[in-house]
Amino acid sequence: MFEDTLDLAENKLLLLYIFDKIKIPITNNQVTQIILENNFINYFTLQQYLSELISSNFLKYTEDKDRHRLEITERGKKVLSLFKNRLSNNKIDIINDYLTNNINIIKREVTITSDYTIEHRDKFIVNLKAVENNIVLIDLKVTVDSNKQARDLCTKWKNESSEIYSKILNILIN
Repeated sequence: MFEDTLDLAENKLLLLYIFDKIKIPITNNQVTQIILENNFINYFTLQQYLSELISSNFLKYTEDKDRHRLEITERGKKVLSLFKNRLSNNKIDIINDYLTNNINIIKREVTITSDYTIEHRDKFIVNLKAVENNIVLIDLKVTVDSNKQARDLCTKWKNESSEIYSKILNILIN
């Protein structure tokens, strides 16, 4: 019983550590990916821990349009600073290595978004957006004629947003 309580506390601290280390709000899917790829906690237990951390005001949801992201609260940071020494060095090293190798991907997923909706039977509105430090760099809506074009634009934006943004800016400035 005591060992289960220690595991529960360490796993919740590990979650707080991840959110503190990333320093930007991330989606539930992103934190789930980090945890599952490193085999720390099973999916259902993770979701329970996240829910408990939110209800204890250690994590909070932020909303950007219809996207919900999680971030650590000041209360969560305080608890982490008090009990961080209870985290195993091995788990901290694994998380630090993972974040070092994947932080750019995580940030790109948070700051670069693309989606599309059907406007009429044969028209689709594609919304391409880039945000940096909570400042919208570009929010572009384009109408295209097919679902395939809409998907292709979203994929291209996800993969080449920096280059596309630079080109658009140069065209508009020059």
